[in-house]
Amino acid sequence: MLHGRAPEEGQISELLSRAAGGRSAALEIVGEAGGGKTALLDRAVELAGESWRVLRCAGVEGDSELPFSGLQELLIAAGANAGVLPLDSLPPAQADALRAVIGLPVAATVDPFLVGLATLSLLADLADGGPVLCAIDDVQWLDSASAQALRFAARRIGAEGIVLLFASRGEAALPGIHELHLPPLDDDASARLLAAHWPGLRRDMRERILREAAGNPLALLEFPRMDLDALPVGPLPLPSRLSSGYQQQIAERSPASRTALLAAAAETAGDLRLVLQALDALGVDPAGIAEAEAAGLIDVTAQAIRFRHPLVRAAAYHGAAFGERQPVHAALAAASDDDPDRRAWHLAAATVGPDEAIAALLEAAAVRAVDRAGYSAASAAAERAAALTPDIEIRGRRMLLAIEWAAAAGNFRRAYELGRPAQQLPLDAEGRARLGWVKALIEFEQGNPRTARDLLFAAAEEIAAVEPGRAGPLFIDAARASWILGEPASAHHARDRLATLRLPAEQRDGLVQAVSGALQLHSGELAAGVAAIRATVAAGHHTEDPALTLAATGQAMLIGDLEDARTLAQRISDNAQCQGMVGRFATGAIYTGAAELMLGRLWEAEEIVTHALRVARDIGQVGQIAFGEGYLALIAGMRGDEQRCRDLLDDPRRPHPHDNFIDHVHREWARGLLDLGHGRYEPALDRLDTLHRIPNRLHGHWLHLLRDLVEAAVRARQPERAAPAMAEIERWSAALGSPFAKAIALRSHGLLYSHGDGYARALKLQAAEGLWYDHARTALLYGEWLRRERSIGEARTQLRVAVDTFDRLGALPWAAHARNELRAAGDAAQRPPTPPAPEAAALTPQELQVARLAAAGATNKEIAAKLFISPKTVSHHLYRAFPKLGVTNRVELARLGPL
Repeated sequence: MLHGRAPEEGQISELLSRAAGGRSAALEIVGEAGGGKTALLDRAVELAGESWRVLRCAGVEGDSELPFSGLQELLIAAGANAGVLPLDSLPPAQADALRAVIGLPVAATVDPFLVGLATLSLLADLADGGPVLCAIDDVQWLDSASAQALRFAARRIGAEGIVLLFASRGEAALPGIHELHLPPLDDDASARLLAAHWPGLRRDMRERILREAAGNPLALLEFPRMDLDALPVGPLPLPSRLSSGYQQQIAERSPASRTALLAAAAETAGDLRLVLQALDALGVDPAGIAEAEAAGLIDVTAQAIRFRHPLVRAAAYHGAAFGERQPVHAALAAASDDDPDRRAWHLAAATVGPDEAIAALLEAAAVRAVDRAGYSAASAAAERAAALTPDIEIRGRRMLLAIEWAAAAGNFRRAYELGRPAQQLPLDAEGRARLGWVKALIEFEQGNPRTARDLLFAAAEEIAAVEPGRAGPLFIDAARASWILGEPASAHHARDRLATLRLPAEQRDGLVQAVSGALQLHSGELAAGVAAIRATVAAGHHTEDPALTLAATGQAMLIGDLEDARTLAQRISDNAQCQGMVGRFATGAIYTGAAELMLGRLWEAEEIVTHALRVARDIGQVGQIAFGEGYLALIAGMRGDEQRCRDLLDDPRRPHPHDNFIDHVHREWARGLLDLGHGRYEPALDRLDTLHRIPNRLHGHWLHLLRDLVEAAVRARQPERAAPAMAEIERWSAALGSPFAKAIALRSHGLLYSHGDGYARALKLQAAEGLWYDHARTALLYGEWLRRERSIGEARTQLRVAVDTFDRLGALPWAAHARNELRAAGDAAQRPPTPPAPEAAALTPQELQVARLAAAGATNKEIAAKLFISPKTVSHHLYRAFPKLGVTNRVELARLGPL
């Protein structure tokens, strides 16, 4: 029975009840040390009962450097419960990922995203035999790779019958998971708990314990065991009070028992065999383990030692002097020959001064962590290796690895902290350039593109003379930052420096071309600029250099080569996933969403960008957050969603990068679109015209913005203000020669000069390209024109097309406008909104993605792997999507045509 936790117990009981009916859920229980988190997990297991499969694991403070150590414990529990870990039913790549996690040999490196998906798939398979409860304690100490995989799974469960319960000390450790915060027990509950467990206390002692415990359940249970008069007095934090008490209890044990407790605390996995081997090497009587167990400090099974509470373990370890810990770690290292990573860490803990041999072992452990995509663990190992390195130049190299791997893991704050002392180390030119690049990346992700640009130039100059091949990508990144700042002069400088690099002519020309195309567009050399950019985009499909791939992606967006942009952007995010470089994922994913947006696929764009923002927010990428939210604001503006757009643009709590020209353009464009959709034509025109007239205005999607400017000018009855934009549209259309650009030119010309033929030709091009948002807006304009020309029947046809498409895209003000025009054309019937997906707007973005893939013939498992969800959730989405689409099976779904 839990005292004072009825609301929390009720919430967990409700989650279990819903999951037993097939609705999965995840919850993170957050509270102070001793606040009752573990007790709630235990109670959840009791409530689940025998019909549930229960898997448990816990983070261990000393294991946080060992990638996948926490998940390995959970998987071992799954294998023990099932008899054998059921991997054969998983797709081969997912099965291999989990085999690698549990230590089985596989050929491939471990992709952490794939591990997360494989974990989800495994849990879903286990749930086929009945609901599954995963109880994960001390999440704050989970290694980052395990935390990432479990959070990945928790965010994507749906209809499997799984409950994931996490418990974290202090504050939430898993962003994006629903939180349950445990308050202290109230006075009545505290008194009941104390009376139930310690009924014979003196009144004065009971009152003191109630006062000192301040509603902390563990304190209420543990203080009576302790000599309170011997404890420190005064306002110490409660965990410190408890640790003091535990240290007192440990101090009362025999020397053999204290050493046994210290060895068990230092051996983070609680491996009884290793602890016994270490005690034997130290000449310590193993009976000390039994003494500690009899005192209630630990529990011992045939294989493992578990402390009664993590604070007991902390007290046993930190209460010992370094001179006592050192030989224990040395003994554990000797016993860990079959685990080189643990052996290296134990040796490091047993070392006082510099030791190159141990530093080399830690660096090797770091490299193995990278092979498993455990960049956070690799960074920690490299940092410790650097600290133990006697040679100052080798120390600098290892510290640089620690910084680079921290950044790759998306831990930018840690990378920044490591970078400050690293500046004092004697790095060579290559090392200084690499450090400069990482610092630039950190500054960019923290929303400081100007500082990032300057650091990139400095790093490129540092390395240009000795390794020009490394300097090229740095200059290209500096040019990209220059465009983000709206400062083409520094992009010119980057191009000029690229032209002087001592490289083979073909390589140097390709680098120069990667910067020249955008500069030529800016200077008005449209045909030459488009040709240069298309060559860069073509090269981008074959390069492995991240800077060149990113440059090609941005430039493909710039000229409207959206299918190329989407392919390249998807490659960036896929590579980030495969390599475990979380910090790069959001960039590629947001560009993918941007390409979908410009293609008019608003639901897909929203889903992709929202997913990317989850990752960016998790690791504090201010620049990417602003980048992604700018696109979400554009989607809201296109739909005319006033509240959503305002929330994204006006919330002062949202981070905004400094000096980000493109971010400013996206936000102002979103406001202009919002005004346009709601019929506020003059404010829309003023805002869009201001954007058109600002200097250095070259950026992606420019034709789309000019399209909106022309429409705002005509609707505001100020067509003369559209003339400069119209002329620019025609120049761009001629230079690009692409269907989307021709369609914008035709539509804009038809609108400005009242020519119906332009609308009709634009509609054909947009339909052929699948540009349905543009198609709907053109159909609306054409329908209006036809009505004025008294071609009422054809007007109704076009306006109905516009209404249906706007409904499906969720663009409600635009749909209302088209309905008003229909009524003016004599169609008085109040037609209900078209049922969603892009065959219907009532489909959620994920239902839409599932339906599209199913219509294309993908199996549930194939869809699950593509969308990072479980096959059961795929089935659930199809079950919900079929009636919305008016179909009953996949065959009928495929017959619907493009969704």
